[in-house]
Amino acid sequence: MASVSIREVRKSFGKTEVIHGISIDIVDGEFVVMLVPSGCGKSTLLRMVAGLDPISSGEIAIGDRVVNDLDPKDRDIAMVFQNYALYPHMSVYGNMSYGLKRRGLSKTDIRRRVQRAADVLELAPLLDRRPGELSGGQRQRVAMGRAIVREPSVFLFDEPLSNLDAKLRVQMRAELEALHRQLGTTTLYVTHDQVEAMTLAQRMMVMNAGGAEQIGSPLDVYRKPTTTFTAGFIGSPPMNLIPGLLQDGGSLLACEHGAAVRLPRAFPALDGRPVLLGVRPEHLDPCDVESALFVLRVEFIELLGSDSLVYGRLGDNAHGTRIAAKLHVSVEARKGDLPLRFSAANIHCFDPRSGDRIET
Repeated sequence: MASVSIREVRKSFGKTEVIHGISIDIVDGEFVVMLVPSGCGKSTLLRMVAGLDPISSGEIAIGDRVVNDLDPKDRDIAMVFQNYALYPHMSVYGNMSYGLKRRGLSKTDIRRRVQRAADVLELAPLLDRRPGELSGGQRQRVAMGRAIVREPSVFLFDEPLSNLDAKLRVQMRAELEALHRQLGTTTLYVTHDQVEAMTLAQRMMVMNAGGAEQIGSPLDVYRKPTTTFTAGFIGSPPMNLIPGLLQDGGSLLACEHGAAVRLPRAFPALDGRPVLLGVRPEHLDPCDVESALFVLRVEFIELLGSDSLVYGRLGDNAHGTRIAAKLHVSVEARKGDLPLRFSAANIHCFDPRSGDRIET
């Protein structure tokens, strides 16, 4: 096992820069997830760590070695791809052992490594089958087994579960978490699925347009987003962002559509300036009209069994701010006016110009 250090790494294609000076240190044995929408450079960064794409500037170190100029085979990494990349004419055993044969390991050592990985992944009864005879989840486990037998210092996962159905993804997430707990290998995992990131990551890096927007534990990122991008990306539904104005010496947040919230501390320097109030759907509580901070005009309802998600607008016109609220099953969800309130302890404030968090 080894640490991974990414220092001011940039990647350009011609005059177009797609990775903008990313830095992160991953400690030995840590599971770090890179989470971003599709097309934001996460796979490019992973491929640079693997040595499949050259970096334009910066430094990548694995353990105590700078690997900028090393070939992928010399970096002591193993990569699992989205599309499995299995040899269809080979058995499971053949797929898992092929890379070891190319490296010149003895048959005894190959057999030991393959059998150990097969036992860990519950593939032992399938070693004689070919990929076409396996389910999607079994093929993905073979792809992971092929990485495990290499006994690398670092695992790299490039959206390995995106081709699986929803039920199988849940199962495979549990298996990946158990696998990391058992092997303890340093892991860098790329996904656009925030449930995967929140479930698997010890730390996560939210990326935006080729840069690192926020790095932290899943709960820290969820509870304290540092920008409106992270606030609007993490969570399902994401955080509501409501325009407002700081008044009364910067201690009162007067929101559009009637809300007025006394903040835990004043922001005198921001008095009179516009802000964005952030509040998560689960922190909006239905109430009577007299105690409501604002009224949501409900337009659409998603019934989820234990909860309901209601979507609508604030205000009486078609241009009101769209928000969502999460209601417990005990609360009847119906279209029409829904009075809502929230606690000042559960709000977030952001600068509408920069998108940066304003500490409250």
